[in-house]
Amino acid sequence: MIERIWSGRSALYLPLVPLSWLYGLISNLIRLSYVWGLRKAWRATVPVVVVGNLTAGGNGKTPVVIWLVQALQQRGLRVGVVSRGYGGKADRYPLVLDNRTTTVQAGDEPVLIYQRTGAAVAVSPVRKEAVQALTEQANIDIIITDDGLQHYALARDFEIVVIDGKRRFGNGWWLPAGPMRERASRLRTVDAIVTNGGEAQAGELAMQLNPGDAVNIRSGETCPAMMLTNVVAMAGIGHPPRFFATLHQQGVMPVKEVPFADHQSYQPAQLAALLAPGETLLMTEKDAVKVRSFAEDNWWYLPVDAELPQAASGALLDRLCALTAKR
Repeated sequence: MIERIWSGRSALYLPLVPLSWLYGLISNLIRLSYVWGLRKAWRATVPVVVVGNLTAGGNGKTPVVIWLVQALQQRGLRVGVVSRGYGGKADRYPLVLDNRTTTVQAGDEPVLIYQRTGAAVAVSPVRKEAVQALTEQANIDIIITDDGLQHYALARDFEIVVIDGKRRFGNGWWLPAGPMRERASRLRTVDAIVTNGGEAQAGELAMQLNPGDAVNIRSGETCPAMMLTNVVAMAGIGHPPRFFATLHQQGVMPVKEVPFADHQSYQPAQLAALLAPGETLLMTEKDAVKVRSFAEDNWWYLPVDAELPQAASGALLDRLCALTAKR
Protein backbone atom coordinates (compact mmCIF):
# COMPACT_ATOMS: atom_id res chain seq x y z
CA MET A 1 0.00 0.00 0.00
CA ILE A 2 2.72 2.50 0.98
CA GLU A 3 4.54 1.81 -2.28
CA ARG A 4 1.39 2.63 -4.24
CA ILE A 5 0.83 5.85 -2.27
CA TRP A 6 4.41 7.04 -2.59
CA SER A 7 4.58 6.21 -6.29
CA GLY A 8 1.81 8.69 -7.08
CA ARG A 9 -0.66 6.02 -8.20
CA SER A 10 -3.01 6.79 -5.31
CA ALA A 11 -4.50 9.94 -3.81
CA LEU A 12 -4.43 8.43 -0.32
CA TYR A 13 -1.39 10.57 0.44
CA LEU A 14 -3.55 13.70 0.70
CA PRO A 15 -4.56 13.28 4.39
CA LEU A 16 -0.85 12.96 5.23
CA VAL A 17 0.18 16.22 3.55
CA PRO A 18 0.01 18.34 6.75
CA LEU A 19 2.43 15.93 8.43
CA SER A 20 4.69 16.16 5.38
CA TRP A 21 4.79 19.94 5.63
CA LEU A 22 5.76 19.60 9.28
CA TYR A 23 8.47 17.06 8.43
CA GLY A 24 9.81 19.33 5.69
CA LEU A 25 9.81 22.38 7.96
CA ILE A 26 11.74 20.61 10.70
CA SER A 27 14.26 18.98 8.34
CA ASN A 28 14.92 22.29 6.58
CA LEU A 29 15.37 24.15 9.85
CA ILE A 30 17.88 21.54 11.02
CA ARG A 31 19.92 21.81 7.83
CA LEU A 32 19.79 25.60 7.73
CA SER A 33 20.90 25.81 11.34
CA TYR A 34 24.21 24.32 10.22
CA VAL A 35 24.39 26.30 6.97
CA TRP A 36 23.85 29.58 8.86
CA GLY A 37 26.32 28.66 11.58
CA LEU A 38 23.77 28.43 14.39
CA ARG A 39 25.07 24.92 15.01
CA LYS A 40 28.60 23.73 14.44
CA ALA A 41 29.31 20.44 12.70
CA TRP A 42 32.15 18.30 14.03
CA ARG A 43 34.99 17.72 11.53
CA ALA A 44 37.15 14.62 11.50
CA THR A 45 40.92 14.60 11.04
CA VAL A 46 40.50 12.57 7.81
CA PRO A 47 38.22 13.19 4.82
CA VAL A 48 34.61 12.05 5.26
CA VAL A 49 32.52 10.87 2.32
CA VAL A 50 28.77 10.52 2.80
CA VAL A 51 26.87 7.97 0.70
CA GLY A 52 23.19 8.66 1.24
CA ASN A 53 19.86 9.18 -0.41
CA LEU A 54 16.97 11.62 -0.59
CA THR A 55 14.24 9.01 -0.28
CA ALA A 56 13.23 6.30 2.15
CA GLY A 57 13.40 2.72 0.94
CA GLY A 58 16.08 0.70 -0.81
CA ASN A 59 18.00 2.59 -3.48
CA GLY A 60 21.08 0.36 -3.71
CA LYS A 61 23.15 2.46 -1.31
CA THR A 62 24.96 -0.39 0.45
CA PRO A 63 26.28 -1.96 -2.80
CA VAL A 64 27.63 1.49 -3.72
CA VAL A 65 29.39 1.71 -0.34
CA ILE A 66 30.93 -1.75 -0.85
CA TRP A 67 32.04 -0.85 -4.39
CA LEU A 68 33.52 2.43 -3.18
CA VAL A 69 35.42 0.84 -0.29
CA GLN A 70 36.87 -1.90 -2.47
CA ALA A 71 37.83 0.53 -5.25
CA LEU A 72 39.62 2.84 -2.81
CA GLN A 73 41.36 -0.13 -1.17
CA GLN A 74 42.64 -1.16 -4.61
CA ARG A 75 44.19 2.31 -4.85
CA GLY A 76 46.07 1.67 -1.63
CA LEU A 77 43.91 3.69 0.76
CA ARG A 78 43.01 2.53 4.26
CA VAL A 79 39.25 2.96 4.37
CA GLY A 80 37.00 3.11 7.41
CA VAL A 81 33.20 2.85 7.34
CA VAL A 82 30.78 4.27 9.88
CA SER A 83 27.07 3.60 10.21
CA ARG A 84 24.23 4.29 12.56
CA GLY A 85 23.80 0.53 12.86
CA TYR A 86 20.07 0.54 12.24
CA GLY A 87 18.40 -2.65 13.48
CA GLY A 88 21.21 -3.49 15.91
CA LYS A 89 21.41 -2.99 19.64
CA ALA A 90 24.87 -3.05 21.17
CA ASP A 91 25.64 -3.05 24.88
CA ARG A 92 27.64 0.12 24.33
CA TYR A 93 28.61 2.55 21.59
CA PRO A 94 30.67 3.14 19.60
CA LEU A 95 31.01 -0.49 18.51
CA VAL A 96 33.95 -1.44 16.32
CA LEU A 97 33.15 -4.62 14.41
CA ASP A 98 35.22 -7.77 14.49
CA ASN A 99 34.69 -11.37 13.36
CA ARG A 100 32.49 -12.08 16.37
CA THR A 101 30.12 -9.14 15.89
CA THR A 102 26.55 -10.18 15.10
CA THR A 103 23.79 -8.41 13.24
CA VAL A 104 21.86 -8.28 16.53
CA GLN A 105 24.60 -6.02 17.85
CA ALA A 106 25.54 -3.97 14.81
CA GLY A 107 22.70 -4.28 12.31
CA ASP A 108 22.75 -6.12 9.00
CA GLU A 109 24.35 -3.57 6.67
CA PRO A 110 27.49 -2.89 8.76
CA VAL A 111 28.12 -6.63 9.16
CA LEU A 112 27.64 -7.16 5.43
CA ILE A 113 30.06 -4.34 4.59
CA TYR A 114 32.62 -5.68 7.07
CA GLN A 115 32.42 -9.22 5.72
CA ARG A 116 32.60 -8.16 2.07
CA THR A 117 35.40 -5.59 2.33
CA GLY A 118 37.43 -6.36 5.46
CA ALA A 119 37.48 -2.61 6.12
CA ALA A 120 37.41 -1.16 9.63
CA VAL A 121 33.72 -0.59 10.47
CA ALA A 122 32.20 1.15 13.49
CA VAL A 123 28.59 1.87 14.39
CA SER A 124 27.02 4.44 16.68
CA PRO A 125 23.81 6.51 16.67
CA VAL A 126 26.23 9.45 17.06
CA ARG A 127 28.39 9.10 13.97
CA LYS A 128 31.07 11.41 15.39
CA GLU A 129 31.76 8.75 18.04
CA ALA A 130 32.07 6.02 15.39
CA VAL A 131 34.54 8.12 13.39
CA GLN A 132 36.60 8.84 16.51
CA ALA A 133 36.68 5.15 17.42
CA LEU A 134 38.10 4.22 14.02
CA THR A 135 40.68 6.99 13.80
CA GLU A 136 41.90 6.26 17.34
CA GLN A 137 42.25 2.50 16.80
CA ALA A 138 43.56 2.29 13.25
CA ASN A 139 45.46 4.22 10.60
CA ILE A 140 42.62 5.47 8.42
CA ASP A 141 43.03 7.57 5.26
CA ILE A 142 39.37 8.19 4.49
CA ILE A 143 35.98 7.54 6.11
CA ILE A 144 32.86 6.42 4.22
CA THR A 145 29.56 6.91 6.01
CA ASP A 146 26.83 4.45 5.07
CA ASP A 147 23.81 6.77 4.96
CA GLY A 148 23.82 9.96 7.01
CA LEU A 149 23.21 12.54 4.28
CA GLN A 150 20.80 14.26 6.67
CA HIS A 151 23.12 13.85 9.70
CA TYR A 152 24.51 17.37 9.49
CA ALA A 153 26.21 17.20 12.88
CA LEU A 154 29.03 15.39 11.04
CA ALA A 155 30.94 17.61 8.61
CA ARG A 156 31.63 16.00 5.28
CA ASP A 157 34.09 16.62 2.47
CA PHE A 158 32.14 14.85 -0.28
CA GLU A 159 28.51 13.85 -0.76
CA ILE A 160 27.26 11.03 -3.00
CA VAL A 161 23.52 10.52 -3.44
CA VAL A 162 22.16 7.20 -4.73
CA ILE A 163 18.88 7.32 -6.67
CA ASP A 164 16.59 4.48 -7.70
CA GLY A 165 16.52 5.12 -11.44
CA LYS A 166 13.11 3.53 -11.92
CA ARG A 167 11.21 4.96 -8.95
CA ARG A 168 13.13 8.26 -8.82
CA PHE A 169 11.27 10.47 -6.31
CA GLY A 170 7.77 9.01 -6.46
CA ASN A 171 5.09 11.62 -5.83
CA GLY A 172 7.72 14.10 -4.64
CA TRP A 173 6.27 14.67 -1.18
CA TRP A 174 8.18 14.62 2.09
CA LEU A 175 7.59 11.77 4.50
CA PRO A 176 5.04 10.42 5.36
CA ALA A 177 2.90 11.46 2.36
CA GLY A 178 5.77 10.61 0.03
CA PRO A 179 9.23 9.06 0.11
CA MET A 180 11.30 12.26 0.32
CA ARG A 181 13.67 13.00 3.19
CA GLU A 182 14.73 16.17 1.39
CA ARG A 183 13.56 17.86 -1.79
CA ALA A 184 15.09 16.90 -5.12
CA SER A 185 16.60 20.41 -5.29
CA ARG A 186 19.15 19.16 -2.73
CA LEU A 187 20.86 17.38 -5.63
CA ARG A 188 22.23 20.73 -6.79
CA THR A 189 24.49 20.86 -3.73
CA VAL A 190 25.93 17.31 -3.73
CA ASP A 191 29.19 16.23 -5.36
CA ALA A 192 28.04 13.11 -7.23
CA ILE A 193 24.79 11.36 -8.13
CA VAL A 194 24.70 7.61 -8.75
CA THR A 195 21.57 6.26 -10.44
CA ASN A 196 20.72 2.62 -9.85
CA GLY A 197 19.01 1.21 -12.94
CA GLY A 198 16.49 3.01 -15.10
CA GLU A 199 17.54 6.05 -17.11
CA ALA A 200 20.41 8.12 -15.74
CA GLN A 201 19.87 11.81 -16.40
CA ALA A 202 22.49 14.39 -17.37
CA GLY A 203 25.27 14.57 -14.80
CA GLU A 204 24.33 11.27 -13.13
CA LEU A 205 26.53 8.17 -13.00
CA ALA A 206 24.64 5.14 -14.28
CA MET A 207 24.96 2.07 -12.08
CA GLN A 208 23.82 -1.50 -12.50
CA LEU A 209 23.60 -4.23 -9.88
CA ASN A 210 25.13 -7.39 -11.31
CA PRO A 211 24.27 -10.67 -9.58
CA GLY A 212 26.88 -13.35 -9.10
CA ASP A 213 26.37 -17.07 -8.60
CA ALA A 214 24.10 -18.20 -5.80
CA VAL A 215 25.98 -19.17 -2.61
CA ASN A 216 24.96 -21.86 -0.16
CA ILE A 217 24.88 -20.22 3.27
CA ARG A 218 26.16 -23.27 5.16
CA SER A 219 28.68 -24.81 2.81
CA GLY A 220 29.80 -21.87 0.67
CA GLU A 221 29.11 -23.91 -2.48
CA THR A 222 28.25 -21.79 -5.51
CA CYS A 223 26.17 -22.38 -8.61
CA PRO A 224 24.22 -20.33 -11.15
CA ALA A 225 20.93 -19.29 -9.58
CA MET A 226 18.96 -20.74 -12.47
CA MET A 227 20.27 -24.20 -11.52
CA LEU A 228 18.38 -24.11 -8.22
CA THR A 229 15.03 -25.88 -8.30
CA ASN A 230 11.69 -25.17 -6.62
CA VAL A 231 12.88 -21.82 -5.36
CA VAL A 232 11.10 -19.82 -2.66
CA ALA A 233 12.49 -16.28 -2.81
CA MET A 234 12.55 -13.93 0.17
CA ALA A 235 13.88 -10.42 0.65
CA GLY A 236 14.01 -8.19 3.72
CA ILE A 237 15.36 -5.06 2.02
CA GLY A 238 14.07 -1.57 1.33
CA HIS A 239 12.53 -2.55 -2.03
CA PRO A 240 11.99 -6.35 -2.28
CA PRO A 241 10.54 -6.23 -5.83
CA ARG A 242 14.00 -5.32 -7.14
CA PHE A 243 15.42 -8.59 -5.83
CA PHE A 244 12.58 -10.62 -7.31
CA ALA A 245 13.00 -8.85 -10.66
CA THR A 246 16.72 -9.68 -10.58
CA LEU A 247 15.87 -13.36 -10.11
CA HIS A 248 13.50 -13.27 -13.08
CA GLN A 249 16.27 -11.74 -15.21
CA GLN A 250 18.51 -14.64 -14.15
CA GLY A 251 15.94 -17.17 -15.33
CA VAL A 252 14.70 -18.00 -11.82
CA MET A 253 10.91 -18.18 -11.53
CA PRO A 254 10.18 -18.75 -7.83
CA VAL A 255 7.23 -20.83 -6.74
CA LYS A 256 6.69 -18.15 -4.09
CA GLU A 257 8.03 -14.65 -3.42
CA VAL A 258 7.99 -13.45 0.19
CA PRO A 259 8.78 -9.79 1.01
CA PHE A 260 9.82 -8.79 4.52
CA ALA A 261 10.37 -5.41 6.12
CA ASP A 262 13.80 -3.82 5.75
CA HIS A 263 16.20 -4.83 8.55
CA GLN A 264 13.77 -7.46 9.80
CA SER A 265 15.16 -10.04 12.22
CA TYR A 266 14.32 -13.70 11.64
CA GLN A 267 13.66 -16.80 13.67
CA PRO A 268 14.58 -20.31 12.42
CA ALA A 269 11.01 -21.63 12.53
CA GLN A 270 9.72 -18.54 10.74
CA LEU A 271 11.87 -19.16 7.68
CA ALA A 272 11.63 -22.96 7.75
CA ALA A 273 7.86 -22.57 7.55
CA LEU A 274 8.21 -20.87 4.16
CA LEU A 275 9.34 -24.12 2.54
CA ALA A 276 7.53 -27.29 1.54
CA PRO A 277 9.53 -30.51 1.15
CA GLY A 278 11.90 -30.35 -1.80
CA GLU A 279 11.94 -26.55 -2.01
CA THR A 280 14.98 -24.23 -1.84
CA LEU A 281 15.15 -20.91 -0.03
CA LEU A 282 16.93 -18.11 -1.90
CA MET A 283 17.49 -14.72 -0.25
CA THR A 284 19.56 -11.55 -0.48
CA GLU A 285 23.07 -11.38 0.96
CA LYS A 286 21.79 -8.80 3.43
CA ASP A 287 19.34 -11.40 4.75
CA ALA A 288 21.98 -14.11 4.73
CA VAL A 289 24.23 -12.35 7.25
CA LYS A 290 21.35 -12.49 9.75
CA VAL A 291 20.60 -16.20 9.41
CA ARG A 292 24.05 -17.71 8.99
CA SER A 293 24.08 -19.20 12.50
CA PHE A 294 20.93 -21.28 11.93
CA ALA A 295 20.78 -21.73 8.15
CA GLU A 296 19.66 -25.05 6.70
CA ASP A 297 21.41 -26.99 3.95
CA ASN A 298 18.92 -25.78 1.31
CA TRP A 299 19.26 -22.06 2.06
CA TRP A 300 21.11 -19.92 -0.50
CA TYR A 301 21.74 -16.24 -1.17
CA LEU A 302 22.41 -14.20 -4.29
CA PRO A 303 25.23 -11.64 -4.00
CA VAL A 304 25.14 -8.51 -6.15
CA ASP A 305 27.88 -6.07 -7.07
CA ALA A 306 27.59 -2.48 -8.21
CA GLU A 307 29.05 -1.70 -11.62
CA LEU A 308 29.68 1.88 -12.78
CA PRO A 309 31.08 3.16 -16.09
CA GLN A 310 34.86 2.90 -15.97
CA ALA A 311 35.72 6.43 -17.09
CA ALA A 312 33.17 8.20 -14.89
CA SER A 313 33.88 6.05 -11.85
CA GLY A 314 37.61 6.53 -12.33
CA ALA A 315 37.15 10.30 -12.29
CA LEU A 316 35.08 9.99 -9.11
CA LEU A 317 37.78 7.93 -7.41
CA ASP A 318 40.43 10.43 -8.50
CA ARG A 319 38.50 13.20 -6.74
CA LEU A 320 38.23 11.16 -3.56
CA CYS A 321 41.91 10.24 -3.56
CA ALA A 322 42.74 13.93 -4.00
CA LEU A 323 40.91 14.65 -0.73
CA THR A 324 43.39 12.51 1.18
CA ALA A 325 46.33 14.36 -0.35
CA LYS A 326 45.04 17.66 1.04
CA ARG A 327 44.94 16.48 4.67
